[in-house]
Amino acid sequence: MEIVGGRNYVEISGDRTHELPPLLVHTSPEVNRLDRVMNMAGDIVESEHMLAEATGEDWAAIQTELERRRMDLAINLVEQYLGLVMHWKWGDSILEWIRQCEMTFGSRLELRNVLRPDVWPHAGRRSFVTLLEDKHLPLEGLNVENAVGLRLTFRQPPPISCFSNQFLFFLKSTIASTAYQTWASLSPAPVASLPPERFHFEVVDMGGVA
Repeated sequence: MEIVGGRNYVEISGDRTHELPPLLVHTSPEVNRLDRVMNMAGDIVESEHMLAEATGEDWAAIQTELERRRMDLAINLVEQYLGLVMHWKWGDSILEWIRQCEMTFGSRLELRNVLRPDVWPHAGRRSFVTLLEDKHLPLEGLNVENAVGLRLTFRQPPPISCFSNQFLFFLKSTIASTAYQTWASLSPAPVASLPPERFHFEVVDMGGVA
């Protein structure tokens, strides 16, 4: 066991760098009918009374101002929603990558015992998330833990009409973080980190490929 900065790292025999499966990600939100999403966002603005009342004597000018505000708020909601979908897709890709990594560890003698909870210290599923963070990969400003948390919360990204404006603006990160922390705690403690210098893998952007 190696302790660096208060963190425990599992010991891996030898000095070779282990190649892990590539992390295949789909960075495109792939939202069908963006105009329909905008209309749904507009309905949220109306139904949740997000518009402050405009005052003035010019009725036409008031209606124009209200429509402008409605459009701005709807665009903001759509941006928040597309960010949620992007995080969900990353989380979906990361969980599948972790599954592939577990299979890789199980097939290699020098890595086979690293994930065994009866060996101290051991790595857990959350250790792969930490490895992603430790590698400092170009992840487009992604919050990896929240991405995994969103995937744990939703089997599929729901349509925007399922969300309140409060969820999209304030609650999604809190809920995602709670889901991740609950999932991470399922591995019996203590869980050690994987030494990032001992592993290599590629992040492959699949774009809009299904």
